[in-house]
Amino acid sequence: MTTRDRPEPATKGRGIGLATTVAAAGGLLFGYDTGVISGALLFIGPEFGLGETGKQVVVGALLVGALVGALAGGTITDALGRRKTLLGVAAVFVIGAVLSGIAPGAVTLVVARILLGLSIGVSSVCVPLYIAEIAPKEVRGRLVSMNQFLITIGILLSYLVNSVFAEAHSWRWPLAIAAVPALAMLLGLLGAQESPRWLVLRDRVDEARAVLLASRTPEAADAEITEIRDAARAEARWSWADLRRPQLRPALTLGIGVAAVNQLVGVNAVIYYAPTILQGVFGGSTGAILATVGIGLVNAIVTAIALARIDSWGRRPLLLGGLAVVVLALVSLVVLFLLPDRTGVVGILIVVALCVYIAAFAASLGIAIWLVNSEVFPTAVRGKAAGLGATTHWGLDLVIASTTLTLITALGESGLFAIFAVIGAAGFVFLYKLMPETKGRSLEEIDAELQARVGRS
Repeated sequence: MTTRDRPEPATKGRGIGLATTVAAAGGLLFGYDTGVISGALLFIGPEFGLGETGKQVVVGALLVGALVGALAGGTITDALGRRKTLLGVAAVFVIGAVLSGIAPGAVTLVVARILLGLSIGVSSVCVPLYIAEIAPKEVRGRLVSMNQFLITIGILLSYLVNSVFAEAHSWRWPLAIAAVPALAMLLGLLGAQESPRWLVLRDRVDEARAVLLASRTPEAADAEITEIRDAARAEARWSWADLRRPQLRPALTLGIGVAAVNQLVGVNAVIYYAPTILQGVFGGSTGAILATVGIGLVNAIVTAIALARIDSWGRRPLLLGGLAVVVLALVSLVVLFLLPDRTGVVGILIVVALCVYIAAFAASLGIAIWLVNSEVFPTAVRGKAAGLGATTHWGLDLVIASTTLTLITALGESGLFAIFAVIGAAGFVFLYKLMPETKGRSLEEIDAELQARVGRS
């Protein structure tokens, strides 16, 4: 038996596992800092004397930073490298969390949340990229999906922490506690490896091969280096201007459209403002925050199930079926919030409808935005094109965060959910006409069906 024929030792690849786990902690922080403001807002408002506009500014500040971070994330990641970028992201997460917890006033809190948003935006680009580039292809899908799952775990964790501090009407500790996983991520990344793809593109091939040999055979490492070089040459032939080519238009329409529908059915109105919306139902902050924990738990469980089964169930039926249920749940919420008495059975039905809504969203649009953008674009332009979908996501997220309370005051909860339901119905028609099944199909087959669907629509 030769050296290369021997079984891989049990410790082979342990460094890769550590690196991907630590990097995916960025997803946990993403979810936590996104969700924690929902309960904290109930107590920040009275302490700082904030009205609707002030509360929306506090929520939206994180998204302003996230939009900027997402736009700059690709450039920063390419310039500094994946590992150094993640180290910077973790450090800013720590600073932003601590500053949020000790903020003496609304201005400091807004600055802190902009910092957190910058970290979230950059990490939303860098974390999936780093995991995809460092993980062996046999487990790449599972490890990249872990990042999405940890976002929902982060949201659930933030709701749980809010519930612990609800009786004390405390918001500072829930915001500051985010510094703990951020510090753990920072320390863990000190021993992590750089992306082999980034190293190859910087002509540091020996270093890239050493990284790959931690989880690949020598033959597989050499083959992957060749693949990286070939892909880089293909990508170099495309510029941002090339995205206007007619053959890319169907994929761009679908990628941007999925991102738009993802936000415009109002999921982040629920993530950010569920305790505010439910306060009138439960007659106080504690009950509203506890009900939100249930919503977060449903979100995490259904996301895990959907990620585990999407390769067997298929993308198109899961997306369209889930979106149909989202619309039905929104219509139910419209009716329930029109009733004069929202306590008792009606209050329970409102929470159930919100849980059905978030479950259907998690199983469809919640994972579709990242999955569709990773499958419908040619490899050579995937990074640039997917960036447009991410920008659409963050931009519309900011719009939702900045208008939800104003719309509730002007139209009531029923009016707000009615808008989301109408958009969801229109989104269903759009996706029914344009969304192909991508499960188990080559890029060429997906592109051919997209072209055909656009021609028929």
